[in-house]
Amino acid sequence: MTSPIPQSRVQTIQRAPIRPERRFVLYWMVSARRTTDNFGLQHALYHAETLGVPLVVFEPLRVGYRWASERFHAFVLEGMRDNAEAFDGVAGVTYLPYVEPEAGAGSGLLEALAAQACMVVSDHFPCFFVPRMVDKAAKRLDVQVDVVDSNGILPLFAAPREFTTAHSFRRHVHKNVLEHVAEMPEAEPLASAELPPAPARDALNIAPWAAYTGEGALNVTLSALPIDHSVTPVSTRGGRQEAWRRLDAFLGRQLNAYGERNQVERDIGTGLSPHLHFGHIGAHTILRELIERERWSPDQVAPKPTGSRAGWWGMSEGAESFLDQVLTWRELGYTFCHVRWRDYDRFESLPPWALTTLEAHARDRRPVLYDFEALDAGKTHDMLWNAAQRQLRREGMIHNYLRMLWAKKILEWTEHPRVALDTLIELNNRYALDGRDPNSYSGIFWCLGRFDRAWGPERPIFGKIRYMSSENTARKVRVGAYIARYS
Repeated sequence: MTSPIPQSRVQTIQRAPIRPERRFVLYWMVSARRTTDNFGLQHALYHAETLGVPLVVFEPLRVGYRWASERFHAFVLEGMRDNAEAFDGVAGVTYLPYVEPEAGAGSGLLEALAAQACMVVSDHFPCFFVPRMVDKAAKRLDVQVDVVDSNGILPLFAAPREFTTAHSFRRHVHKNVLEHVAEMPEAEPLASAELPPAPARDALNIAPWAAYTGEGALNVTLSALPIDHSVTPVSTRGGRQEAWRRLDAFLGRQLNAYGERNQVERDIGTGLSPHLHFGHIGAHTILRELIERERWSPDQVAPKPTGSRAGWWGMSEGAESFLDQVLTWRELGYTFCHVRWRDYDRFESLPPWALTTLEAHARDRRPVLYDFEALDAGKTHDMLWNAAQRQLRREGMIHNYLRMLWAKKILEWTEHPRVALDTLIELNNRYALDGRDPNSYSGIFWCLGRFDRAWGPERPIFGKIRYMSSENTARKVRVGAYIARYS
């Protein structure tokens, strides 16, 4: 029997009745695209068992959104194929993947499924088009719609406010994390499900869309879809199996050296940010595996919250450094987007001191100006910056340390901070596998002052914004082989 999830994880966004006389519970999987450590799937299974009906899991992939490309479609489809394998043979569950063949073609499919459903469960994701899409769709349905937060260790619906610094958020994490570590999702919710037989796909009354569901979705030809074909797939694979492989490799071979991750020519990062973004792995899975490796228990946590980066978990140095990234920094960004969902991506969302200093220096003379095309192509005078941009275009990612430099130089080389922000968002969201995500928005906005403080001395263009240069970076870390690789 599946366990209920904490109330802090769920919000009802359509208060229509639950209709027990209908055929199944519908789980509309939009961001937590996995079968493990998924509060949304667990919530849907719990209600299906309570109502005595099967579960239908509907995982769509639309085409009519900004920056839709072969790169992102390929990554999501690899995850869908893993999900099809995971759901195969699970009694009482029908998995329905769907790939939209043209913009608007999927219109009406959710409603057709919901008309047969006792209730609908979906995912809460506080960024991009997802929250507006889910809210708008829910209002058209005649059954209860719950959205469930599986984004991180701390529930977003319980966030007391936005946090302006990592230090203040660390104190909040330290005070509250043990409560939520004790409320982990079921690792394998499908394993305990007890459901009546599920309907076959061809019995779901969705004939107008059937050709692009099931195998038709999983084997779709990307070149036939109306998406950006210039942003091509990369070697990094999507899906649950690849995410688990990367996590296992990182914990087994690289965790102890994680404090040296800024060394550009050493491959110490996890490479999991795309899989976290697309929901192919969750923060709970990562924490669960880390706890097991470290043989950690809650009584090892220091009693007094200090806001420090490390030293309070009672884990190894590498583990605490890793947790500061995957929990503090990642969830700081998610919390900000959740609280500031109307303006998290706007220039005006920067802190007042950053707005003041950027506007004060907006008319400063730039040493060089590049238009969008030159920046997009990685054709500047700066070999290190060009290498970072070419890595982004080729691989869908930039080394994390260089990603900060990459953003800072765009501020320096464009005619106004607002132009810099627009350029950063466009390049990041067009090419990065982990773009369009609260964490990558945090990275962009951090380079303009969000979650940071004023720095001195005050400089032209940057004002009091933290400064970085390619020359200083090359003195701190080795970059020669990196430049050669992406030249």
